[in-house]
Formats: sequence, C-alpha cells, structure tokens
Amino acid sequence: MLPSMFSNAKRNLIAGVTAFAVLASGSTPALAWGKGEQQFLAGVATTILLGQLIKNAPRHRQQPVAPQPQYYTPRPQQPVYYEPQQTSIYATPIGLAFNSYSDNEQRRIQSTLTAYGYYHSNIDGSFGPSTYNALDAYARRTGKTAQLNSRAGAYGVLDGLLF
Repeated sequence: MLPSMFSNAKRNLIAGVTAFAVLASGSTPALAWGKGEQQFLAGVATTILLGQLIKNAPRHRQQPVAPQPQYYTPRPQQPVYYEPQQTSIYATPIGLAFNSYSDNEQRRIQSTLTAYGYYHSNIDGSFGPSTYNALDAYARRTGKTAQLNSRAGAYGVLDGLLF
C-alpha cells in the first residue's frame, strides 16, 4: 500500500511540474531565448510528461484462461453379444446358380460330382446340403473356392462340371 502511494505521488508531482513548465514557458518570455528555443523546451517537457504518463499507466492485459477440465464418471458398459448371421445354403451364390439350371442339367452336375467322388447321395436334381458340400469340396480341391463367392463365379464352376 505504501509503495503504491509514493508511486502515485511521484507521478502526480512529475505531471504537475511538467504542466507548470509548459504553461510557464509559453506565457513568460525568456530574456535570452527566442521563440524557437521556447517551443523546443515546451516539446521536450511535453515528451517527458507523456513518457512518464505512459510508463506509469496501469496495464490491463487479459491473460488467456484455459478451460477447466470436466470430469465424468464412466458408465459401466453392458456386454454386447453378436450372433453370427447364418446364411442359408439356398441363398448362397452357388445355391442360386444351381437352382437356375434345368432339372436335366442339375442331374448332370450331380452325376459329374459323383463320378469325381464328391457326391454320395441320390441323383435327384435338387439342391440340398449334400450337393452344397460336394460343390464346396470340389471347389476347394480344384482351387476355385474364391469363385463361389459370386454368382458369376458359381456359374463358371457349374459350367465346368457340365461341359
């Protein structure tokens, strides 16, 4: 408290003396000085006065304020169980492709799979688990498993058994 009081008093005293010097120099002519010297002295006094006022002026700088962290309590998560979706063998590309052939062609495909040793059921021309497993085993053995993922590839495998 006491140092700031002396600082304010010092500032006020300097400002008063400078203001008095400016007023006094303009109203009373000096004997040895001309008009130019008087204006120079007034400019110097004004510069000193303004320098002191700027130096002692309170500075209001806003410091950047970081946002306060927000804490939360995590909720316990419930386990999520996913059941794998099972695709019916009839909805697979090979099942759809096989069922698009005529009855005679379906029997010929089953006959060829029987001749190669993959199909061990009745040759009835219907698509079921036995036909699916035989086609899957044939595709694995011949390296055509990737072709069974698309309908165009499945037609290629089936046409290879027909022709």
